[in-house]
Amino acid sequence: MGNYRNFKLVYYFVAAGTANAEKRALERDIRFFEKYLRPDKVYLEPFRSGVMADEEHVELCRALFAKHGVEVAGGLTTTIPTPEGDEPKQRLFDTFCYNDERMLAELRKASAFIGRHFNEFIIDDFFFTNCTCEACRKGRNAYNAAHGITDGSWSAYRLALMEKVSREDIIGPAKAENPDCKITIKYPNWAESYQETGYNPAGQRKLFDRIYTGTEARDTTTSDQHLPRYLSFSLMTYFENMWPGHNGGGWFDPFSLHLTEQYLEQVYLTAFSKPKELMMFCFQALADHPYVPPLGYHLDKLDAVLDHCGAPEGVVCYLPDNSQGDDNVQDFLGMCGLPVVCTPYWPEEASSILLTRASACDPDIVEKLEPWVAKGGKALVTNGFLERTMDRGIRRMTSIRFDGRKAHGRKYRVETNAPRRPVEFPVGTEEIAIPVCEFRNNSAWALVKVSDTEESFGVLLLDTYGKGQMLTLAVPDSMPDLYRLPPEALTRIRSEFPAARTYLECGAGISLFAYDNGAFIVYPYATSASQPATVRIHVQGSPKALEMPVRKDRRTGKPVRIPPLYSRDGEAVFEVRTQPGAYELYRIAD
Repeated sequence: MGNYRNFKLVYYFVAAGTANAEKRALERDIRFFEKYLRPDKVYLEPFRSGVMADEEHVELCRALFAKHGVEVAGGLTTTIPTPEGDEPKQRLFDTFCYNDERMLAELRKASAFIGRHFNEFIIDDFFFTNCTCEACRKGRNAYNAAHGITDGSWSAYRLALMEKVSREDIIGPAKAENPDCKITIKYPNWAESYQETGYNPAGQRKLFDRIYTGTEARDTTTSDQHLPRYLSFSLMTYFENMWPGHNGGGWFDPFSLHLTEQYLEQVYLTAFSKPKELMMFCFQALADHPYVPPLGYHLDKLDAVLDHCGAPEGVVCYLPDNSQGDDNVQDFLGMCGLPVVCTPYWPEEASSILLTRASACDPDIVEKLEPWVAKGGKALVTNGFLERTMDRGIRRMTSIRFDGRKAHGRKYRVETNAPRRPVEFPVGTEEIAIPVCEFRNNSAWALVKVSDTEESFGVLLLDTYGKGQMLTLAVPDSMPDLYRLPPEALTRIRSEFPAARTYLECGAGISLFAYDNGAFIVYPYATSASQPATVRIHVQGSPKALEMPVRKDRRTGKPVRIPPLYSRDGEAVFEVRTQPGAYELYRIAD
């Protein structure tokens, strides 16, 4: 593939660096990266925030990277200051007003320049709009009136606007200069908000040549982007399933992070999704940065791990185009050890699916779900999904109803799969608040409950339907409270949805990444509270051992093998020790 077997390593070079490039300094910085990494490609940006590099500097940078064997593509960031003489408009991050002709003229000029100089370029993830100036309000009102939209919302208008701008103001000018130019649109990590600001994968994937994925995870408590780190994996699977073979890679950066491990975790989880490219943003921010040496070490280690991994698999979360609701609940569950992959298409062939409030944005979702479960499928749905579909026929499949009540508690009742210990009564570290899922006893059944004094409430409830099952998860009011569920409760949830025949017995903060060839990765996140832990791995069937393909026995030179701790009830159980921030690859040996 390149300098690594399983991916290309690429970096992004911003416009200010291009416009002010100096040969000696650039040569020095290139050599810094080469000391620790083996870059394959650079995306060289001529335009950002009104900075437009000239041809001389573009060619200087191109020649120096080519000298070091690095492929050169282009880049574009759609941010711009207020044109001279114009009255300023309120625009977050200086994103364009796409009803401002002076700004659009600059965009067309930049697109044409980049198309002329590069056979490929990528658009950074500021290609959205939040402008509410008079022209934008008039455009919204006219669009809404023409399409019968009466609530004054922005989404439909901005989706149509950005599709038009993509076609006429970027793709058109670039391909007029260079018909062979391939253009990639990079989507940001805040997928739940795309439609509100005009990001339109449903329309834009028909226009662009490739897509790309933002996998930046940030610090979850001190930054505005409170995104669970599992997103660095799940969003990659979403875009790969959206347009198989056309997701160019994952893009991560060193910003809004405080620990080296937080930076590296973005890289690990992006790599676990089997990307074509790993993108370091950006050259200028990472030159002479202490993150780079450990990154180089782990890239070789990840390359060795990916040699043994097939295609990612897990419970399939259906997130239709332009949907929103239960924001990122799939990633909170991923952080709790439930292996989740995502898709914008109804996963008819999946054996298990996850449906959230966002899934209910599909108006035909119940008509799809009911026969799928009746034929033998197994669905995990959130209370939010049920609430949104109560008037659409979901009552046929469950007796659960909602009256707005909330329950609080930290004492649990967990029905296990073990005949010798059928019920456990663990206690959580802190109280959580969940919506009350009222259900008819013996019509539905609660597998996990939380109690408050003398009443208990369903956390995980089971309905059988035809040949299949639908399980409902009462999601806590604060989704991170999922991390406070005791290990016994989390294990019970995971046991219903194994991947690669495998599920974990442990608390939160440990993820399972499963593959269709029987390989899987266990990763415990590095946090201020994390500690080494003992994890039990349950594997269905009668495996003889777990192999660790990249860890060799010093005496025999063969992969380390772990025998079962015990085998019972149709599965084998293995026990391993984990270290925070240390991923391990296993393979089932039957």
